[in-house]
Amino acid sequence: MEILRSTDKLIPVHSDIRGPIFLEALRMQEEGEQVLKLNTGNPGTFGFTMPESVKKALMENMDKAVPYCDYRGMPSAREAICAYHISRGFRNISPDDIFIGNGVSELVQMIITALLNYGDEILLPCPNYSLWANCTHIAGAKPVYYVCDEANGWNPDIANIEKSITPKTRAIVVINPNNPTGAIYSKETLEAIIRLAEKHNLVILSDEIYDRLVMDDEPYYSVAALAPDNVTVITTNGLSKSHCICGFRCGWMVISGPKERNRGFVEGITKLATMRLCSNALTQLVIPAALADTESTRQMLIPGGRLYEQREAAFRALAKIDGLSCVKNKAAFYIFPKLDVKRFGITDDRKFALDLLHEKKILIIPGSGFDWQAPDHFRVVMLPEAPQMEKAMLDIGDFLETYHQS
Repeated sequence: MEILRSTDKLIPVHSDIRGPIFLEALRMQEEGEQVLKLNTGNPGTFGFTMPESVKKALMENMDKAVPYCDYRGMPSAREAICAYHISRGFRNISPDDIFIGNGVSELVQMIITALLNYGDEILLPCPNYSLWANCTHIAGAKPVYYVCDEANGWNPDIANIEKSITPKTRAIVVINPNNPTGAIYSKETLEAIIRLAEKHNLVILSDEIYDRLVMDDEPYYSVAALAPDNVTVITTNGLSKSHCICGFRCGWMVISGPKERNRGFVEGITKLATMRLCSNALTQLVIPAALADTESTRQMLIPGGRLYEQREAAFRALAKIDGLSCVKNKAAFYIFPKLDVKRFGITDDRKFALDLLHEKKILIIPGSGFDWQAPDHFRVVMLPEAPQMEKAMLDIGDFLETYHQS
């Protein structure tokens, strides 16, 4: 009997957040081990709850979600999304430029499928959230990575981006605030990326899912708000992180820029959107209330708020660990520490993550899971309560005191 094999397109696809190391953690848990899973930005598993505004909107309106809705999304939800992005500086958009999806993950796959032909190239940040590269591989296109500069607060290296552009390049992905680094890109960096897109006729794909999770009063700029009207920007966003409702799978895209140029792409997205009839209507019910409720999110980010204090606890511990350094994140749920690989003899960051898991029962994601080429970084989710967060980092430090890869 011939073995049923998966398509070769999946060979380069990887998802280390729930990959082999995660499966090993699950195996350990099944055997009775207690594992602290710092692999996924999933606040609900750490005691974060949905805001009352979201719960109220869901309970009071659920009957409206019984039938299929508009393939782009409920009008009231798209109107709220449109108003939100106009308040962030977007120009010349209407609810018709918005498509709601089952999370940003579904929308990224739709965007890549509608935009890229076989053999096309797309520029992705390094490190990057692997969803973008995986969807590119599945589409038969080629991810080309540009460098983000740790010494410059993880801002993209503009010279490296320009050097990476070829006649096959169709688009550039910007993840801001960034996953896995938690960086926020400067206005100057974003404007330079926009100029490159204009010069080389590229589409900008701006992943802004963490735009409401900005700390320290750091200035934040959305790409579409800075771009001139002749540059196409496709912005993705959603409620999973800002309102702690990952399981709702509630995301959207906003298509801005020259409407005549965008027409063919919109036709492609429309085909894909109508194929799945509509996205989950229940989750769309909460969008207007959630976007109107800025306070529940803000309370997590200020001194005394959970996310702020958890970050501070992590960095208090990091400061005590020899052989680790880290650029302090300005947003999101993540920190991306750097290991002194010569000191620890690390040549395989996945082995490092497995060794840490087995000895300290802490699950982290190696930097290679974000297509980082050197074995010297790992990502930690800073979602546990502050005391547990601090202890986890100190436990990593304790592990490193005697660790050396052979």
